[in-house]
Amino acid sequence: MKLNGAEIIIACLKEQGVDTIFGFPGGAVLNTYDALYKNRDSVRHILTSHEQGASHAADGYARSTGKVGVVFATSGPGATNLVTGLATAYMDSIPMVAFTGNVPTQLLGKDSFQEVDISGITMPITKHNYIVKDVDKLAATIREAFHIAREGRPGPVLIDIPKDVTAAEAEYTRVEIERYIPDDLHVKTSSLEKTIKLIKESSKPMLYVGGGVILSNAQSELAEFLEKIDSPMGVSLMGHGAIDTMHRRFTGMIGMHGTRVSNIAVTNCDLLVVIGARFSDRVVSKASAFAKKARVVHIDVDPAEINKNIATYHHVIGDVKVVLAKLNSMLDKPLVHGPWMEQIAKWKVEHPVQIAGETKRPAEILRALSSVLPPNSVVVTEVGQHQMWAAQFYHHTPEGRFLTSGGLGTMGYGTGAAIGAQVGNPTKRVVNVAGDGSFKMNCNELATIARYRLPVVILIMNNHTLGMVRQWQTLFYEERYSETTLDTEIDWVALAQAFGVKGMRLGTDDDPKVVLAAALSLDGPVVIDCEIPLDNKVYPMVAPGASIDEMIEEVID
Repeated sequence: MKLNGAEIIIACLKEQGVDTIFGFPGGAVLNTYDALYKNRDSVRHILTSHEQGASHAADGYARSTGKVGVVFATSGPGATNLVTGLATAYMDSIPMVAFTGNVPTQLLGKDSFQEVDISGITMPITKHNYIVKDVDKLAATIREAFHIAREGRPGPVLIDIPKDVTAAEAEYTRVEIERYIPDDLHVKTSSLEKTIKLIKESSKPMLYVGGGVILSNAQSELAEFLEKIDSPMGVSLMGHGAIDTMHRRFTGMIGMHGTRVSNIAVTNCDLLVVIGARFSDRVVSKASAFAKKARVVHIDVDPAEINKNIATYHHVIGDVKVVLAKLNSMLDKPLVHGPWMEQIAKWKVEHPVQIAGETKRPAEILRALSSVLPPNSVVVTEVGQHQMWAAQFYHHTPEGRFLTSGGLGTMGYGTGAAIGAQVGNPTKRVVNVAGDGSFKMNCNELATIARYRLPVVILIMNNHTLGMVRQWQTLFYEERYSETTLDTEIDWVALAQAFGVKGMRLGTDDDPKVVLAAALSLDGPVVIDCEIPLDNKVYPMVAPGASIDEMIEEVID
């Protein structure tokens, strides 16, 4: 049948099983929004306050559901407002497809009104992108884009479509899309056999697990693997939720704000098995000293990550769920590393993670949040001290989801991501743990939360400063607090109420469990202004250029 380009876009989205789109309309996408209006009974559109909020919402939707997130934006500034969200998704390997409009093809390259080369701009921060100038190629391009977004190492893809292409007609035939299932075609048996050999030769194995385990839904395979090789396990920031953080084998984060247990275990192990992680500089720190006593085995779906930051002794290329399942089947009987596990247990007693500073308030609040939230809840963060505290003190489980900007470190990410997570998981609780500095960047999305009555809880850890930057200024810049003190008197409760959102206060003397339980009992969105001390710090911390076992503990004047 004949459809115009805009109708083909919506029809192809339906082929892919898309029922939710985040976006903001404009002149170059009017045809597409008209087609969307005609299909409003089958495809839901969430109108955000800003295109960056829409991109973060599509990201949060994808992370929390396992589906591909979809975002619409118009040409020019609408398209460029997606850039931060695309870069965030790209750094964390999140499957998204962004549709942008552009000026008619005959006006391209003429500095037309609201024209921008969004394909050129986003080339370094997308897995692939397109500009479609022929309506006959539109359906095939959309199908290919979704395949690329989800296959192998996931990532964002952008499709730029001039306005005349959305008006032109072409023949459309519906195609049944096969569900993507990772294959084992590229997993070499010889690589698996060598991995098993190295594991059996080890007396002090250690696992370093990243977000790849979450993305491939390999938590159960990981749990079996851990037991079979009798190993402790640390994580990157993105790896939280791979196993229960109360598990006896879990040692915490590795790296700059990792636990002392994880960092000394990595330093002293004789085999480091790295699964779905990319050796970020925040994990590795001083590369020449990282895991210097260990043979490093790297398991990852992306060949480009092998030997990129750390030289490996051996590697296995493949989807980690597939690889772990194969390794489990090859481990005929569980291994035993009693003395090593006893040493890990001893270190965990000797080096608990603690809040440093005036009070232990951030830890108290996040532990209280763990006690009142169901285990399958979605916890989102902005970026800063509160992000690290949420990683350290919230009780993460495989049933839940921890959504945070790990690679790009995007302040302002959390509110949009919480919107996407709540839309994608309407029966689950979604809490955004924010800092006052980060929340201020995208607090306009309270309008979106209010418009759709999304029961998101936003917990603002309010220390009236850009806390992580201030921490660095304290430690490395002789307390010269240049532009980090947020001394404006913003009443976050009044602001929330202005948007039609319930506002609550959690003072320094209030019981956090009582206030949080009250917020969660309400059938609607809530903003909690949570007062915390100015100079609480995130410790342990590794100074720039130091090895990860050279950790700064609490500084006492």
